[in-house]
Amino acid sequence: MNADQLQAALNLLPHGPEFRFLDRLLALDPGKTGVGEYRVRGDEPFLRGHFPGAPLMPGVLLVEAAAQLAGVVAQSAPVIAPLPGLKLTALRAVKILGTARPGELVHLQARILGRLGNLIQAQANASVSGAVVLTAELTLSGG
Repeated sequence: MNADQLQAALNLLPHGPEFRFLDRLLALDPGKTGVGEYRVRGDEPFLRGHFPGAPLMPGVLLVEAAAQLAGVVAQSAPVIAPLPGLKLTALRAVKILGTARPGELVHLQARILGRLGNLIQAQANASVSGAVVLTAELTLSGG
């Protein structure tokens, strides 16, 4: 996919800029897999309190970043219409193995495992500097 197609897929996210944890897509096999990234800038409001003097991205926001990528992958399926109101509805086998600090790049991968009606099952992971910091199975639902 070219850069314009990747940007168009990223624009499927309903989140406002203050709650978007996916800066860009690096690769997308529509409806199947995707790769993206988020740079922890250091000026995000949540870092002020998590933790003062030693900020780090909360694990729950790593999960949200993975879910956002999974949503983009799912909503880009070429033969299945996007689901309105798609959101994260269930988590399984989540392991938070590390975190990201200001200036670090979070590399995200998501794969759609299956669909049933308005439910989408996905597998996702995140890494920082080559070290896996998150693995998760996610369920998204919409409609």
